[in-house]
Amino acid sequence: MITLDVSGVNIALPAVRDELGGSMSGIQWVADGYTLMFAALMLSAGALSDAVGARRAYGWGLGVFTLASLACGAAPTLGTLMAARVVQGSAAAAMVPASLALIRQAFPDPAARARGIALWTVGGAVAIAAGPVLGGLLTTQWSWRAVFCLNAPAGLAGFLALLRAARSPRHPAAFDLPGQLTAVFALAALTFAVIEGGHDGLTGTVLAAAGVAVFSGAGFVAVEARRRTPMLPLELFRRRGVSVPVIAGFALNAAFYGGVFVLSLFFQEQRGQSALSAGLMFVPMAAITAVFNYLSPRAVARYGSRTVVVVGLLTGALGCGGLLTVDTGTPAWPTALLMIPLGVGGSLAMPALTSLMLDSVAAERAGTAAALLNTSRQTGGALSIAVFGALLAGGFAPGMQESLLLAACLLAATALGAAALLPRR
Repeated sequence: MITLDVSGVNIALPAVRDELGGSMSGIQWVADGYTLMFAALMLSAGALSDAVGARRAYGWGLGVFTLASLACGAAPTLGTLMAARVVQGSAAAAMVPASLALIRQAFPDPAARARGIALWTVGGAVAIAAGPVLGGLLTTQWSWRAVFCLNAPAGLAGFLALLRAARSPRHPAAFDLPGQLTAVFALAALTFAVIEGGHDGLTGTVLAAAGVAVFSGAGFVAVEARRRTPMLPLELFRRRGVSVPVIAGFALNAAFYGGVFVLSLFFQEQRGQSALSAGLMFVPMAAITAVFNYLSPRAVARYGSRTVVVVGLLTGALGCGGLLTVDTGTPAWPTALLMIPLGVGGSLAMPALTSLMLDSVAAERAGTAAALLNTSRQTGGALSIAVFGALLAGGFAPGMQESLLLAACLLAATALGAAALLPRR
């Protein structure tokens, strides 16, 4: 549900603009209003999961998410849709760290936990890759609103499954309001500056937003360094098993979310494909992605996290490089095949990164660690949509080339860093 509302919605954005109106920046905010709040509230959600228990936090988030999805499906204006997306993203933030904490609770053995995490990542990876297919089908056959309404039966199924989960223990956790506010202001201001600056140039408003982002970011670091019980203990970053997954997760989501955003628009607005036809372009990538998510823990057991993470990042970089050869005259099948390495890279690396992150912290920090990892991932996705959309504003063809090249360089640089910092086994 959570991931589908990124990838599936991306394919529906042209239809949203046709019905509700708005500019490129408007549909960017439909995507980023969700991912922005998802990222900004994730750390507090990790503390919530630790404090009230993962099972209860997950249930609260699931209920709000389902209701907000129905509000998105019924939105009469673009502004209403943006507001409902913000609520959706806030609820998603509560669900993700709680879901990983539930896995940590259910599987105390690291090997069993790795398999549980692999199944968890399969769900997300399939939704990332198959979301455009489902989004295109629903948009073409019914309406873009059906993409959101699909979450109602899925939410009910989630509640029924949650009844089988054991009651979660509670751990002491303090809520850090100053840290949370500065994090929200920093991410929101930075995203606003990138989106609006890409379309309107360096106006006074854009420069003011950039200043707020810098000031709030510095304030966040200062607050977290001084608090006795910070939302984000900065000492976590001293562990390579934490810092590497945070950076790599940012890079992987930036490349994948940004790539799906750009390609979804390219297929429909530049090649003239329908939403369904554009969604079907992602089918080969979706199928391969699910397989590699499941194989990743076995590869880690045999070769070690370092090798799997580096190979995954480099595969994603090669995928972005291969897509640089695509233009409006490239046949459909070669284009679909060139997309596969981008999905394989993330599906291979993310289970290894998630296991590495959870194995590097104590059990009582599982919610916070999961929140930190997913904060970095969603921040990467939000900023890449903002940056890539700004690049497209200068001309679609050159903007697409610049976006893919930027993603390839980011993944390659991160692979080199991971190879240098992680131990061989």
